[in-house]
Amino acid sequence: MKYSASHISVEMGQSALRYFQGFMPEFSFTDLQALLQYCQVRKFPRKAKLVEEGEVDDYLNIVLSGLVRKYVRSNNKDQTLQLATEGHVVHSELSFLTRQPSLAILETLEPTQLLSLRFDKMEEALEHFPQGERMGRLMLTAMYIKKDERRYARASKTVRELFLDYVAHHPHMLQRVPQKYLASYLNIKPETFSRLKHLGRKSQKINGSSKRS
Repeated sequence: MKYSASHISVEMGQSALRYFQGFMPEFSFTDLQALLQYCQVRKFPRKAKLVEEGEVDDYLNIVLSGLVRKYVRSNNKDQTLQLATEGHVVHSELSFLTRQPSLAILETLEPTQLLSLRFDKMEEALEHFPQGERMGRLMLTAMYIKKDERRYARASKTVRELFLDYVAHHPHMLQRVPQKYLASYLNIKPETFSRLKHLGRKSQKINGSSKRS
């Protein structure tokens, strides 16, 4: 289901505005209204495939509500590349930008609403929306910085450190995402993830008991 983005709720509009202001503090509500003319809101149920392997991805998406998993199939296994929650951009980047078939699969893990910009509309927006080109550059820069930070973290931290760092910064994901997907995203064996999760709970109980005493 999809409809014009100009009819999104006030709450979602404010969420989108905050997201864009994270890149451009001067981005105004008037700018948002101008941008939304080129966008649409798409609604999906849980376990819906947004992009299948081999399809061309036509949309750049911001998650308004819900959760999207991006993954690839390799050696008969799924490797989770991204777990996108509210306020995050998700799409098959190479497919979207090169117009080639996607290697990645995008699937919702919860009922999800996306603010989506079609590739052809992006071209139109860049031509007519004066802030669009700069916003696009800033978003791409932030995306590449985040990817590099993740690569460096994986290269420099132990498995335990990776797990503890992720849980500390994303505690809600343990309730929202199946454990096997989190283990895949962190590139940790499922049994190792379970052991670390158990040790984390045990440590919390011990700390809680010591504080009470």
